[in-house]
Amino acid sequence: MDTYLAVLPTDTVALQLGAGTHPPTPAHFLRLPHPRTGVPSLFLPHQTQDATEKPLSIMLEVQAVAPPNARSWFVGDDVISDGRLLVMTPIDPLFLLIPLLTAGKQREGEQVFRPADDIFEQAATQLAEGTQAPASQDPSLAITTEDIMRFGALECTRNAMKRVCEVKEITAEIIVFRYSQKKLIDQLEEKVRALARPQIAEMSRCLIRGLAKDALMEDKHEDLLDLGRTRLACDLLGQYLPSEILAEVMASYDFTKFDAHVRSLKHQQLDPLPVAGVAPRKGRKAANTAVSDENNKKRKKETTAFQGGAKSKKANVQGMAKLSTFFAKKTA
Repeated sequence: MDTYLAVLPTDTVALQLGAGTHPPTPAHFLRLPHPRTGVPSLFLPHQTQDATEKPLSIMLEVQAVAPPNARSWFVGDDVISDGRLLVMTPIDPLFLLIPLLTAGKQREGEQVFRPADDIFEQAATQLAEGTQAPASQDPSLAITTEDIMRFGALECTRNAMKRVCEVKEITAEIIVFRYSQKKLIDQLEEKVRALARPQIAEMSRCLIRGLAKDALMEDKHEDLLDLGRTRLACDLLGQYLPSEILAEVMASYDFTKFDAHVRSLKHQQLDPLPVAGVAPRKGRKAANTAVSDENNKKRKKETTAFQGGAKSKKANVQGMAKLSTFFAKKTA
């Protein structure tokens, strides 16, 4: 049985996979399509408590941090031979629903109201067929119907479906859903507004560096700061969105002024303004060309003058005896 050291949102535990008599933390990972890439990725259902200590189910994204060399962990008296560290961070099930709900939409065309189990069964069939691994590949890379159905049965998943689907309650026991991309975009825009709030954006050093890189932390660019925060929030959400969904979210905002500022900033970096009497790059190039042309003209004039002077300095040898006459034999 494999055991790993894992960092959960509120604790660090020894996570033991599979069944056992006394596992420290029993876990069943789900392999689901990543909402941006569609690549099978690991997620973990986790039970926690809300502010009123009521049990609450959440989804955790699982990422492994692998050391460059072989290492082990010591937990109490136990040794965990695998030195990788599993980092688990909460993820809104809404993102994980996107590839599942859009899979049914692509297959059926016009969506109809259906029970949640039917929606997940269809998505599981389609996605499982599309990710069947050849015999030569690792079978764990395939998405299984069991994992998708487990995910669909979670309370947090059903609650997320109500935020991105039109819902009809036929009876107390029968509730049907129909995927609505408009409701999804509305939810994503709400997330953008939340992430773009100054008190949230300034909690992240990564976001602060991004704003400073675009020179938006300066007083003279206060009017662009809100646009910069919104753009960074869209970029963050884009890590968990298909390209076509991200494009639709971005189209909800007018970044024309911000994009013009970024282009101007890059242009200034490539061709900076004069500083302390130093000409810009283009000006220096033009000046150097003019000086070079002037030097060429000067050299041509000097060459012409030299040649003319040399011609004028030739001696007049008319009437002079030739040099050979001085060596001729004298006659008596």
